[in-house]
Amino acid sequence: MMSSSSNKIALFIDGANLYATAKTLGFDIDYKRLLNEFQSRGTLLRAFYYTAMHEDQEYSSIRPLIDWLDYNGYTVVTKPTKEFIDSSGRRKLKGNMDVELAVDAMELAEHIDQMVLLSGDGDFRSLVAAVQRRGVRVTVISTISTESPLIADELRRQADAFTDLVELQSKIVRDPSERPAPRESRHPTPQLLQRVTVVPASRDDDFDNRDTPQ
Repeated sequence: MMSSSSNKIALFIDGANLYATAKTLGFDIDYKRLLNEFQSRGTLLRAFYYTAMHEDQEYSSIRPLIDWLDYNGYTVVTKPTKEFIDSSGRRKLKGNMDVELAVDAMELAEHIDQMVLLSGDGDFRSLVAAVQRRGVRVTVISTISTESPLIADELRRQADAFTDLVELQSKIVRDPSERPAPRESRHPTPQLLQRVTVVPASRDDDFDNRDTPQ
């Protein structure tokens, strides 16, 4: 059995999907505790967080979270959303980070032993299979504890292991009484390489603007 010290891990967080899952379960995620949890399981090489962002001030409430993640050990990957009017005249936003996540996962696959995907999106099934063919064990984290499961059945079946987010709640929940630390007191986690990537919007998938922090 592989020792924890030799278990090289990478986290891939689908920001909108994880936020919606935690909100449905009724709790807020403490991203510092989340990072600590997986650092305790092995050598955490990288923790990616993916989200599309609207550039208008109206949607800037996600910015504090993005800034905090960037200063505290996460590799933030973001791109601007695209606005459009649908056939019913309703205003909608488009943005999807699946391609960016998939590219990073494939590039990192040869350097890790375990991929942890925090998403229930069935579109990632093919990515999980491709990473597994490279000898990487894949754990998917979402939930089946809601009235309707928030993880696609095909993704759950493809993963080597499935963890319900409810099982991690006591380890990663944010204390409502806590307040974010002042920006000047935040320091990056030294063992994680920092990178922020901004890529141009190039896809027309629907974006559900659900990962605005509470």
